[in-house]
Amino acid sequence: MAELFSKWINGLERTRKQTFGRISSLLGTSEITAETWDDLEAALIQADMGIETTRSVIASLREFVQKEGLTHADELQSVLRDELIRRLDPPPAEMIPVEKPAVILLVGVNGSGKTTTAAKLGKRFTTEGKKVLLAAADTYRAAAVDQLQVWADRLGLPIISGQIGGDPGAVAFDAVEAARARGTDILLIDTAGRLHTRYNLMEELKKVHRVTGKAMTGAPHGVWLVLDATTGQNALQQARSFNETTRVTGVILTKLDSSARGGMAFAIQQELHVPILFAGLGEKPEDLQVFDRKEFVDGILAV
Repeated sequence: MAELFSKWINGLERTRKQTFGRISSLLGTSEITAETWDDLEAALIQADMGIETTRSVIASLREFVQKEGLTHADELQSVLRDELIRRLDPPPAEMIPVEKPAVILLVGVNGSGKTTTAAKLGKRFTTEGKKVLLAAADTYRAAAVDQLQVWADRLGLPIISGQIGGDPGAVAFDAVEAARARGTDILLIDTAGRLHTRYNLMEELKKVHRVTGKAMTGAPHGVWLVLDATTGQNALQQARSFNETTRVTGVILTKLDSSARGGMAFAIQQELHVPILFAGLGEKPEDLQVFDRKEFVDGILAV
């Protein structure tokens, strides 16, 4: 447990020191004044929570302070912690859909860490005793197929891939067929990274989504959006676009250890209303952790 706690503390160091760390110094022993609220609002916005989410948090805090009759700023510390935890949904107890195979699409923009995340998830689920199959449906980039193949070889995971420049929908279809034939528990389909502003690419993602449903009724059973935490508020528009295209069911935040913008997690949660499932706290496969909202909030506030 201590090792797990240290992963969150270490992984969130940049966010804590460069952004949320200011909050502890703001909430001293002085009385709560208009300046207290202004300073706290500015700190939360600078922590990349976004204006809309920040104002909502401040409004909730003000209401609580008035109701409970709090007068000193240091009393806001625990109230803020509870409020931030409340704003993050916990991952579901059973993260993997019950269907067999459970078909999961991994979607996101180029550079989000999607391919690496697919491999890390494969390793995690295999360690848990699941039979996993990877599918390299990013047929546009030879490097993406090669990268997933290298990871698959390193971790001992089976993989389905197609021809470079081929139809990603065909790869997805073949992968579902193979997963069913092999008695696979979980099929992880690594889709092509794409700019959320490119209409034709997003339409193709819809096609991959439809094709999996033709191969297996009800598929995909999960659409997990991989977001790079270093992009901060830019991830918000990505989230909107991908959710409109594929109806996202869960979020994975990567590169939290490289980011000072961990506050974007709250804006993403408010935007999508789906749980954050995993958080990337380092480069090793075991550094991809199931998202723990309490550990996350304590890690950024240094509670």
